[in-house]
Amino acid sequence: MSLSDYFENVEGTGILATADSEGVVDAAIYGRPHVIDEGTVAFIMNERLSYQNITSNPKAAYLFVEDTAGYKGKRLYLTKTKEDSDPELIASMRRRTKKCENDDSEKHLVFFSIDRIRALVGE
Repeated sequence: MSLSDYFENVEGTGILATADSEGVVDAAIYGRPHVIDEGTVAFIMNERLSYQNITSNPKAAYLFVEDTAGYKGKRLYLTKTKEDSDPELIASMRRRTKKCENDDSEKHLVFFSIDRIRALVGE
């Protein structure tokens, strides 16, 4: 199954781990990534700690735990490659309809190259 198909069809919970330039780690719940191609994903990020960390340290890890019995999922090891802050582009990438008026001008579409993919458990 392609990465795009996987994240389109598998339900679960995602966690994005980042660290600042000093190595202080943070982890945050994140939705499924937008798969640009089999080597690139993107996340819509608010101007919070994860985004601040990515601006000073381009490395991150994304852990996806499937909503199923046992421990199934994926670990993606990532490196930030670029970002875009165009509110129209960000609005077009949203999966959910906004329930309230949000200001996309304070959000960033952050692109990552996928350095490595591993199973959730093992390897």
